[in-house]
Amino acid sequence: MLPIGSIIYLKDGTRQMMILNRGPIVVIEREQRYFDYSACEYPIGLIQDKILYFNEENIDEVIFEGYSDDKEKRFETVYKDWLEQNLELKKGIVDRPLNQL
Repeated sequence: MLPIGSIIYLKDGTRQMMILNRGPIVVIEREQRYFDYSACEYPIGLIQDKILYFNEENIDEVIFEGYSDDKEKRFETVYKDWLEQNLELKKGIVDRPLNQL
């Protein structure tokens, strides 16, 4: 799990993206889905209608890994526990252009 602030390239992507959060929940076709990450274009930053949602397997290259400390490690543990307790929540699948999710 990459920390917030990490800079990546997505597969087939030409722009650097900055991870905004992990485990975002998005409503798609009236169903809640979670993704591993959301990101914005770097260095532009957050633009409300240009947030990308994607999963670990969509990452091509990590350019910079964001800040990590003991709180980050704790978050990873709590997040994994949360996933195990919410098995009914389906993971989103990136099967179309990411910015159209």
